[in-house]
Amino acid sequence: MIIDINMHHLPEDLFTNEKVLDGFLSTAPRSFGEIARLETLDSGKRHMILEKPKGYQNLNYVEGDYSLEAKLQAMDDAGVDKAILRVPVWQEWLRLDTCKIVNDNAAKLCERSGGRLYANAVLPPWGGKENLYELERCLKELGMVGVQLACHYGQLYLDDEAFKPYLKVLNEMSVPVIVHHTPLPVYWQSIYEYTNLRRELGRIIDQATALGRELFSGMFEEFPNLKMIHTMFGGNWFANYHLLTPHKSTKKEALVRLNTSEAERISSYLENNIFFDMTHPASWGKAEVECAIKVCGAEHILFGSSFPVVYGWMSEGVQFVNSLDITETERELIMHKNACRLFGLDI
Repeated sequence: MIIDINMHHLPEDLFTNEKVLDGFLSTAPRSFGEIARLETLDSGKRHMILEKPKGYQNLNYVEGDYSLEAKLQAMDDAGVDKAILRVPVWQEWLRLDTCKIVNDNAAKLCERSGGRLYANAVLPPWGGKENLYELERCLKELGMVGVQLACHYGQLYLDDEAFKPYLKVLNEMSVPVIVHHTPLPVYWQSIYEYTNLRRELGRIIDQATALGRELFSGMFEEFPNLKMIHTMFGGNWFANYHLLTPHKSTKKEALVRLNTSEAERISSYLENNIFFDMTHPASWGKAEVECAIKVCGAEHILFGSSFPVVYGWMSEGVQFVNSLDITETERELIMHKNACRLFGLDI
């Protein structure tokens, strides 16, 4: 059994329904330097581009890539049995009316998939009764298995007071939370000029910042039932874990420069509240992924392809995980058992 927890979803009629298209294009905050625009490719397909700053592309969506048929064909080619849908990045801005359209379309895709697709709910994260009514509708009427958040909204990461009303509800309902990266961190000016820094390192910096703030803020003391699954291995968290939780020196030091009292508390949050989406694992390298599994534990890592950003990421990802020097028990946890446990999938 293989479950891909990171399959991207956009409404199938995004490029042909002017109301839906406007719901996406008009919400990108141009006043903060986010430029959303359309082009037509040589093939005749429409192409949505998101730039920040102007002239530097961060996101690209091509007409036809998000159809049910494209999803099921790619799954069949890669040997993926089930997948969980999420909206890529746009959830940072979408209004409630557009979120409802997105959720309805995702539910219809799941119904038409013959049980192969599940979905996460997307809605504004600010609390408020109308937003929470949509959460309830998604979970109880549309059968969604989790919710998704961006790792930051504007300049606010999820440890900010603004998100507490929503997190309180998610905590009480014990709903699993996908924390998807945004294209760039809040402070992005030093990395935008070079494509790979902008389109890969930017996401890693953003996730590492988001996860670090969640851990060090103590938010899981207030919301102990939250299960948050971060993309991009939480921004390489496996490489940062011990560095950011240093132990007390065995020598008498002239000055204590680091907080050495956090290790036990942070470890408990990582054990109980934090999980990691591999996010196209073949891109990382064998040594790095095996290190992540060793440091974080296979019970905290889930397979995700980011299909269809790059079509090959799904099939290459499956082959890559099968090539890792890990136990079959670890492979089963990563490829399906963790997803079944966290999302309550009866498979």
